[in-house]
Amino acid sequence: MSSESDNEPSGATLDYRNILEREMESALKEIDRPAKGLFLSGFSAGLNLSFGALFMAMVLTFSGGFGSDLTKQVALAGISAIAFLFVVIGQTELFTAHTTMAILPLLDGRVSIGEVGRLWSVVYIANLFGCVAFVGLIAAVGQPMGIAEPSSFQSLASALLGLSWWVTFLSGVIAGWLMGMATWLSAASRDTIGRIVVVLLVTAMIGFGPFHHSILGTTEVLSGVIFADGITIDQFGWFLLWTTLGNVVGGGVFVGLLNYGHIELAGERQDIEFVSESRPDE
Repeated sequence: MSSESDNEPSGATLDYRNILEREMESALKEIDRPAKGLFLSGFSAGLNLSFGALFMAMVLTFSGGFGSDLTKQVALAGISAIAFLFVVIGQTELFTAHTTMAILPLLDGRVSIGEVGRLWSVVYIANLFGCVAFVGLIAAVGQPMGIAEPSSFQSLASALLGLSWWVTFLSGVIAGWLMGMATWLSAASRDTIGRIVVVLLVTAMIGFGPFHHSILGTTEVLSGVIFADGITIDQFGWFLLWTTLGNVVGGGVFVGLLNYGHIELAGERQDIEFVSESRPDE
């Protein structure tokens, strides 16, 4: 999820071709990385994004109740967006970002389905391991310190469960779409402050929904399984299946495919020079 926007000249004009070039170059670099490096980066992203679940649980624990559902959702949205900022600005590998990024060189014929599948698999599994490890951290400090009561995780998990498969899937599409937009717009920003604003505004909408995000939601629902009553591992598996599929469609189709398509149809792709020409396997 790295970005080179800080290296742009201050007067540079960014258009859709420049954004596509950045996303393509970044995806190719990650596809070429050794699996161990990808896994560690993905594990770090799972840990960092899980702060969103802890922060939301802390808000629910300390609030003592909200005057309205709107106030509650605004508070949760704002605090959860901070965790997305940790991941995007910290440039660790998040699965829902690569559902957009990695699809671009695949559409361009520069990588194979197997290469994209390898990237997705390593990052996805690493993200989930990071989430599981963070749930252990919550168990160690959350209740003993009184900062995350079981009822808070009951509330967070219940908001994501109990829905039909197609509602969960479509909510996952929206979350993946928003995450893809955050990645795309972050690449369009010419400085760090711009990226921070974009990431906070766009990802806050995921928490405001709350829409189904496979990685952040994993920490929320698993915490519910462990700390709350009436939430089962089967419910977590159901959530993870349909949420992941929705995230892939949202980021891959509604951001990656559509943006690639409109740039390709613009007939100006010859102006872009990709660093992929220097890939060692070509």
